[in-house]
Amino acid sequence: LGPCFGLKGGATGGGFSQIAPMADINLHFNGDIHALTAANNLLCAMIDNHLHWGNKLRIKNVFVPRALDLNDRALRQIKIGFGKTNAPQRDDGFIITVATELMAILCLSQDIHTLQEKLGNIVIGDDEDGRFIYARDIAADGAMATLLKDAILPNLVQTLEGTPALVHGGPFANIAHGCNSIVASETALGLADYAVTEAGFGADLGGEKFHDIKCRIAELHPNAVVIVVTTRALNYQNLQTHIENMRSFGAPVALALNRVQDSTSDEISKLQSFAKDMDVTVDICDGWGKGGSGISSGYIRFNTVVKLCEQPSKLNLIYPDEIPLIEKVRTVAQRIYRADNIAPSDTVLEKLKRFTDAGYANLPVCIAKTPLELLPANPLPLTDAFLYAGAGMVVVTVGSVMRMPGLPEHPAAEKIKIDENGEITGLF
Repeated sequence: LGPCFGLKGGATGGGFSQIAPMADINLHFNGDIHALTAANNLLCAMIDNHLHWGNKLRIKNVFVPRALDLNDRALRQIKIGFGKTNAPQRDDGFIITVATELMAILCLSQDIHTLQEKLGNIVIGDDEDGRFIYARDIAADGAMATLLKDAILPNLVQTLEGTPALVHGGPFANIAHGCNSIVASETALGLADYAVTEAGFGADLGGEKFHDIKCRIAELHPNAVVIVVTTRALNYQNLQTHIENMRSFGAPVALALNRVQDSTSDEISKLQSFAKDMDVTVDICDGWGKGGSGISSGYIRFNTVVKLCEQPSKLNLIYPDEIPLIEKVRTVAQRIYRADNIAPSDTVLEKLKRFTDAGYANLPVCIAKTPLELLPANPLPLTDAFLYAGAGMVVVTVGSVMRMPGLPEHPAAEKIKIDENGEITGLF
């Protein structure tokens, strides 16, 4: 709900290239994210309840923030436990549900049983001796899994023309790992000869995390990569770098131009010339204006993907499990973002050492950042780090990126209404 009521809008496509039902998908969509919100906040309530009733585990610091599926900057930092019977008081805060470890766990679990195991492995805090305490230690894993028993199941939707699609999970690629669920991907692979999946935001964010986190954990082997571009996006992005980045993962790459109203023939010609210089195929796709016929064009575009999949491919993860966590971050920063180096804060260095000492050095890293640091002029500033032991990754934040976004001056919520016929208007 954050982007739907905020700035960007929903994620069901545009024009004649949409999945349906748009309003249901963009709003509550079978309650999956609400279930995650409830499970996350149940864990938080059980932690504070444990503190209230004597704190037998001697919890000193709590690491799990509360969650909400809305942009609300006022909740980033709060104090809880006020009142005579509500103690203990402590600092807390909210992050948006899609950035929670629970969302990552949902998307990186193969079934309900692995989901429950991963929930139990969530590090909820530490004790007075500095030892990590887990969700299973307060017996919260079973109840959380129960709340998520339906959310673990993929959601079947369709395009406006009736083509089936699976939509499951929603970890934003800037502040999370940006991919749909392993369950949905494996289901699609079992149902069709070709399965197409999306990784969110730019290829430097979702594309990198798809390979280095999802494919690593699920042992998936992509046969081809299609980078989707618009002429507007080309004014802000370095496409050559994105192509080089995706090629480095080992699968052949093609381009698909998503032609919308503001695409000019001159811009399209320049892209075609660039693609020729880069020795990469580019297809002009008019799904926005014409739907399936604008994509297929006598199935030429489909043949592009088929031919890519027939070429040799291998999965090249850009860093091995065994190198230090800080070196994994440096590798991503230098090889994908093209930074000259990283500038970790003392907090980041201390936390990564602690995670390493606790036995988590082999985990992949998920870098939370805006899409603006491709080809940065200065070393990449690393500000904080979080251990997602349940999901199986370490999150490192860059600069001032927020895990709880705020609303813009004029949010999309101002224009969303129910008309006289009971139809939703203004939602996009």
